[in-house]
Amino acid sequence: MDMGFSRRGLFGAGAAAAAILAGAGPAAAAASGTSGMTLRWWGNNGWEIRIGPKTVLIDPWLTRFKTGTYTPAGADPKTPLSVNRALIDGFLDRGELRADHILVTHGHYDHLTDVPYLAKRTGATVIGTETHLSLMAALGAPEDQLAVASGGEDLTFDGYSIRVLRSLHSAVGARAQVPFPGSRPLSRRDRPRVIEDLVEGGTLAYQVTGGGASVLDFGGSNYVESELAGLRPDVVLLPAGGSKVTRYVPRLLSVLGHPRYVAATHWDDFDLPLGQAHDPNGGLDVLRTAVAAASPASAFVVLDHLGEFTP
Repeated sequence: MDMGFSRRGLFGAGAAAAAILAGAGPAAAAASGTSGMTLRWWGNNGWEIRIGPKTVLIDPWLTRFKTGTYTPAGADPKTPLSVNRALIDGFLDRGELRADHILVTHGHYDHLTDVPYLAKRTGATVIGTETHLSLMAALGAPEDQLAVASGGEDLTFDGYSIRVLRSLHSAVGARAQVPFPGSRPLSRRDRPRVIEDLVEGGTLAYQVTGGGASVLDFGGSNYVESELAGLRPDVVLLPAGGSKVTRYVPRLLSVLGHPRYVAATHWDDFDLPLGQAHDPNGGLDVLRTAVAAASPASAFVVLDHLGEFTP
């Protein structure tokens, strides 16, 4: 794919930042909450939200195959797609992972690749745009488990609710462009083979509410401000980056009423396997400083891979 800038320009500017709970470690974060909701981070923008016996996953990507994203050249668009079924099966078979819903924010490989297999193994309902569902069906997801969304849906289930919001992907590079843009109809069935086949396909944000708490997740470092008016989540899962977005952090936290917790997401080097959380670009201090300046009363949270947090 030639979009007029390097592979490094595609991904390097948009991937960044770890975060640490301001003034305390992850254990203090986990002990601080009293709600009936528990969050666990599976790396990148992969989140597990447990509410009683129910579990919602967002963008679970456990396989984390190497793409060269953090090399000087950047991600190779021709990197073959793969799913580490043995790794996923291990977590599922040991009861360490389950899902009633899987929410997809956009179609890129680091968000969508593992979802079809996870859906097949767990029986979870999967929510995404028409493009996301087309990609997943072509990758073998059970089609009767796929639920299309456009943004604006407010859905109630047993013990929790899911609000779907129109959102925007990160804009990166000198021209503020979306990596691997594009869409495809649900009727399209050619199987994606390499990472550039997994196009963005529209971006959604999700607010999950239950157990006396609410969490709002963004899969990219951008958002539609008007969609967020009136929302008051307890936790915002905030991706690092956003350098091309006007007042990215302060504008977001202001419209959300300065949430109690801001947890960093999508910051780690996903060329490394699960269990090796590493900030490749030094974005931690940038994000932490921006949150502290924009919303000093908000606690800033980071989790290691598989770390947990109760808001």
